[in-house]
Amino acid sequence: MTTSQDALVTEACYLPIDGAASYVEQVGTGTPVLCLHTAGQSGVQWRYTTVSLAALGYRVVVPDLPGHGRSEPAQRGPVSDLGAYASWSQQLIEKLGLRRPFIVGCSIGGKIALDLAARMGGEIAGAVVMAAGSGSGRANAAALRRELEDIAAPSRADRAYLGTLAVIGGSVSRERAELIAAMHRREDPVITTHDLLGWATHDIRDRLRSIACPVHLVVGDEDLWLDPGQVRETAAAIPIARFTVLPGIGHYPMEEIDGFADVLHGWLADLEQPNASAEVAR
Repeated sequence: MTTSQDALVTEACYLPIDGAASYVEQVGTGTPVLCLHTAGQSGVQWRYTTVSLAALGYRVVVPDLPGHGRSEPAQRGPVSDLGAYASWSQQLIEKLGLRRPFIVGCSIGGKIALDLAARMGGEIAGAVVMAAGSGSGRANAAALRRELEDIAAPSRADRAYLGTLAVIGGSVSRERAELIAAMHRREDPVITTHDLLGWATHDIRDRLRSIACPVHLVVGDEDLWLDPGQVRETAAAIPIARFTVLPGIGHYPMEEIDGFADVLHGWLADLEQPNASAEVAR
């Protein structure tokens, strides 16, 4: 049963998690879906998805990770261990009383979603992991650590802007790509660099066989950060998994794809089917 979008109201609150106030938006009722953002960004990345997805019968929960968006910084400083974000997300799930939620994440959010699937197993309904695999990400950790010594370089915002443009797929209009990149350049470079250190070092390949929920791994064929073959290997190691390659899409499917809520709804529905182990469009 769907709900009129006009009747839906997004609610926002601050929740105390690990001693810091964490910003969370929620909209809708029904099956809970926790949506996790990318490195350095915030829940604003889901702004075109939340209400439309809620209208399809979901309770959509979109947090800003510690130190991102409107959330206070983590008490122990910027986070470079994505496992710490997974633990934080699990606490959020418990505080909100989300019963068997779906977890959806992109980039570091995808890695966090996969980590949660390994941690929580049957306690979650399934995970959609976009633009992420299970091994260490494609990034130079040593170079990122050196960058922290001069993080206030004036060119950093431009690098965020141009770097975002570089990993958006060719099927995206110039106007939309410019908007995505303009939004991304507002990130805090210290937080982003620590996030990318997490991307470069997070590895849960030894835990994939223990994942007890269905997982759908999704990668754009124009994503310069990822090798689709390695993402396929991750899917092959998970007992119940799907794998999809998106033509003409880069690193940010939820921002690049028009009508993404409907696409995501289809993926979530597929995860509930008995044949969830079958691979789909490559």
